[in-house]
Order: sequence, then structure tokens, then C-alpha cells
Amino acid sequence: MVVGAGPSGSACAYWLADAGWDVAVIEKKQFPRDKTCGDGLTPRAVRQLADMGLEGALAGSHRHTGLRSCGWGHVLEMPWPDHPVFPPYGYTITRHDLDEMVAERAQKAGAVVHQHTEALAPLFVDGVQAAPEGAPEGAPEGAPAGAGAGPGAALPECRGVTVRDLTSGETRDVLGRYVVVADGSNSRVGRALGTARRRGYPLGMALRGYYRSERHDDPCIESHLDIRDASGEVVPGYGWIFPLGDGRVNVGVGLLSTEQRWKGVNTSRLMEAFVAGAPKSWGLSEETSCGPPTGGKLPMSLAVGPHTGPNVIVVGDAAGAINPFNGEGIAYGYETGRLAAASLSEALAGDGPAAIARYEERLMESYDDYYRVGRAFVRLISNPTAMHWCVAVGMRSEAFMKELLRIMANLMRPGAPGAAEIGYDALVRIAELMPEQAAALLA
Repeated sequence: MVVGAGPSGSACAYWLADAGWDVAVIEKKQFPRDKTCGDGLTPRAVRQLADMGLEGALAGSHRHTGLRSCGWGHVLEMPWPDHPVFPPYGYTITRHDLDEMVAERAQKAGAVVHQHTEALAPLFVDGVQAAPEGAPEGAPEGAPAGAGAGPGAALPECRGVTVRDLTSGETRDVLGRYVVVADGSNSRVGRALGTARRRGYPLGMALRGYYRSERHDDPCIESHLDIRDASGEVVPGYGWIFPLGDGRVNVGVGLLSTEQRWKGVNTSRLMEAFVAGAPKSWGLSEETSCGPPTGGKLPMSLAVGPHTGPNVIVVGDAAGAINPFNGEGIAYGYETGRLAAASLSEALAGDGPAAIARYEERLMESYDDYYRVGRAFVRLISNPTAMHWCVAVGMRSEAFMKELLRIMANLMRPGAPGAAEIGYDALVRIAELMPEQAAALLA
């Protein structure tokens, strides 16, 4: 049973159903439904959609061939790099359309998706109680996340969830041998089971809106690296303008911090300032706005855990799987959902809890080094002086920024001797130190 039909839940459901297992998906909304997001698919996300047989369905979406990076008076256009696994292009498509597409793909593979059905609470094995919802979030830096859990902690066993049909108002219990928590960054089921966020890990805040623009079919997505607060100080984050190809562009600001430096920043004012200062050729204004912006918090770098219990797996945003370098979450939702499906298939085939434990191993193998470097990077850019030198100086070198793009988009080539791969390997070794030392050395 999968709770949530977003990227991670629908991908997990697809791979399990495609392997022949019985899958029920609980989704609170009715598709199609809106979702606050940048709407950008990177080459990593495109690869996952292609593997699910969905790239053809993206043919009507806007295809972008690279990233235009802007900051401190410099503008660089960088094509997506060549890679043996990932394509040199991405797409922009609203979550309104994308999530329905993937959920329908899971249904066609055999999954049963219960829409307009709210997961209220997990069902526990006798004698096991949920951690109280609303308990203080966070665990000590360096300790496994969870409701006060120590090393090796795991979530309790769960035999299903109580759900409410939002059309009829009726409640019922839905049971499953295994339960996947995929209900997003503010996961109700995850918190009830005992997940919590590590406070020392990166947390993002994003706000986005739609605008009509004559440049709606621009071939590049655009990122601005020197957004500023009301006092004119550069804040740790970026602004973006993503063409959608349908007459609109997705415009937003994202803030990154391990210390909540943005806690006092008025994101609405920051968004207004970014729109006012954006290149005039985009035509962004109150008159071209399609409505008020929406936003939310983004736990990053696998900040939320524990990730498993005897028969429970946590995926996507509910596990804080967002890339701390660039705020990308869709690709990592698809990927963690797929990793979970692999472990669940092994568990259902007879390996039981031992296979569930292998999900954690797969997560660490796939992301541990990369997210450790990402955490050090966020600590670094949380220092305004360090951020200025990193970005302002880096923007003067197109060759440097192209290699940095490969790292930030997680498009390194396995075994390749390129500058990005060599630099990344060095950063991994640096990031094995204490986070503060790593940030200092990076600076």
C-alpha cells in the first residue's frame, strides 16, 4: 500500500505493479490537481520517465536544452552536458499534468489508485503507539532522524492506514503487508509513525507563480544567483524563470539554509523584488501575473527519517530526498520510489524485513556522498561573503560553470576523468570532515 500519488508514490506503484504485485495507492486529491513546484524536469527526471515508458507522452511539453545562469552582471548559457545515461535535454510541464500522467501509468500497470481519499492515521500492530503529531521536530546533528531515536532506529511496524473517502465521508481501514510513505514534505503518516527532520540539515523555502510571457518558448531555463532581501543583502538561494511553452513562464524564488538565515525574510517581498528586477524581455508584471504565488518548505539531503521499519519504507519528499544543490525534487522522487520498489519486490518474494533494510543501503549508495557534499555547499553559501566569492568569481569562467553545472545537477559520469568528476571526488573527501571544516575548506 502506497500513501500518496505524487512522483515518488506513483513511481513506486508503477514499478511494483509492473513486476506483478498488488498495489493500492491512497491519494487525497482528485487528478488533475495543482501542486506548487518549479515544473522543471532535468535530464535525471526525463530518464526515469522514459524508463516508465512516458517520454512519448512528454512530446507536447516544452523541451529545454540548457540552463541560462545569471548573476553579478554576467550571463552564461550552458547546454545540458553529454552523459552516457541521461539525455542532454529536459522538459517543463506543470505538476497538474505530470502527476496525473504518472499515476495513470501506474494504474495501467495494474495499481489501484484511490483518489479523493485521505489517509488519516497509520494502523499499528497491537501495543505499538505512534509518536505524537506535532512533537518537536529534529534530532541532534549527526544522529539518525526520528522521534528521539538512537543509532539503528527504525519505524514501528504498520499494517495499513485508516482513510476517509472525501466524497462520501465514510472511513475505513486499508490494509497492506507493506506500507510506503509517500505523502510529501509535510507527511502526516510519516510523522505519526515517528519520522522527524534533522535540524542541522538543509531546509529550503520556495515561492512560485505563473506569468504570461512572449518568451514562453525560450530554449533555456533561467536561474538567477544573486537574489537580495529588502536590505539589499544577497540571500542564500536563487530565482528562476522556467518557460512552459504554453504562453506562460513559471517564476519563483528559493532560499537555502542550514541555519534558517531566511527565517525573518518576507518571501512575498523577495518574490516581488525578483519579479521587478527580472530582465524586462520576460515581461513580468502585475498585469501579466496569472495569480498569487504559492510556496512551502523543502527538507533536503535525506533530512527526514528513519527511512524504514519492519514493513515500512519512506520515499521522496517525505524522506527529505530533495537535492540541496538546486532544490530539485521530482527526479529524486522517481528514483527513491524505484529503489523502494526494488526492495519491496525482494521482500514480497520472501526476503521480508531483510530486504526492507536493503532500501537504506540503496539510498546510501546512491546519495550519501553526494548529499554530504551538498550539505557542506549549503553551509558555505549561507555565508554571504563566501557565496559572493563562489558565485561572482565563478560566473567569470564559462568552463568552470559548465563543470559546476554537471555537479549541481548530479550528472557526473562514472569513471570519467573530467574536471567535474575529479573536483567532485575531492569534495567528497573534504566533506567527510566535520561540516564546519568542510565549509571552511570549500571557501
